[in-house]
Amino acid sequence: MVNRAAVVGGGAIAESHLEAITQMAQVQGVAVADLVGERAEALAGKYGATPYTDYREMIVRERPDIAIVTLPHYLHKEAAVFCLEHGCHVLLEKPMALDVEECDEIVAAARRSGSALLVGHTQHYIPENRAAKRIIEEGSLGRLVMVNDVRNVYYFREERPSWFFRQSLAGGGILMNLGSHSIDKITWLAGSTVDKVSSSVSDQEEKGDIEGGGMAFLRLQSGLSATISLSGYKGYARNETELVFTAGMLRLETGKALWISRGGDYERVETEAQDSPFILQLEDLIACIEGRRDAADLLAHSRHAIAVVRAIYASGASGREETVAP
Repeated sequence: MVNRAAVVGGGAIAESHLEAITQMAQVQGVAVADLVGERAEALAGKYGATPYTDYREMIVRERPDIAIVTLPHYLHKEAAVFCLEHGCHVLLEKPMALDVEECDEIVAAARRSGSALLVGHTQHYIPENRAAKRIIEEGSLGRLVMVNDVRNVYYFREERPSWFFRQSLAGGGILMNLGSHSIDKITWLAGSTVDKVSSSVSDQEEKGDIEGGGMAFLRLQSGLSATISLSGYKGYARNETELVFTAGMLRLETGKALWISRGGDYERVETEAQDSPFILQLEDLIACIEGRRDAADLLAHSRHAIAVVRAIYASGASGREETVAP
């Protein structure tokens, strides 16, 4: 069966999804919608789809099997619920929504409709991350006891759309947008949820009303401790996750390399060639559509990432350790 797919939103990430579709026999891109007509027309022309400026009109007219939602964060709930209620299976860009309550509304709509819903956590599909996950599960380095995740990237660059700098539209700053990646990565690798959070959230004076960085200490249900350090200020770009075991260490540079130490110097771990993460996550959605995979645990994971982000902000405001919403 070929699934007809429509892309809701024509921003930067939309083209990654459209490019993935062109490489898949089981998906056909039929339409793309964006408020900016020229953008919709350019993407549609490049990928052989029909352009729209209203995603609701597109969904009603085209009746696609799959809707891929790539809109700004504050529109995730509205668009996901609309598409589900009109019979579409949905691939929703992360973060799932602005808060836990919105996540619950999306999950309820998916249950009512009977359609499959998957949140696009690309961390699960990156070769280095997958190799690290295999090593953890094999147990060759002993028990995982600590994770330290660090990311430095200039967040306030001119080309970033302005809605990213407003809390009401983005849900927060770097801790929401990139911190959700860190939380996703840590909880997925560790196979455990977060119980409690202590954090410090930094202000910024450059753009909007969002934070420019922050640090968080996470206590996981498994007993594991993890730290997240995020900086959106100018400096040396860094994206590293250090995993400490009872018999060694891993240094994960997501998208670049994985290194292993068994008590001495780090040695590079060879990773297998694979398809793009955007192809792999669409394949997982199709597996959910066809009943080969249960989406319930995946949705619980996506909802939990938002609960942890909200707890980080709450702890930063209160100065106390906060419990993550169950």
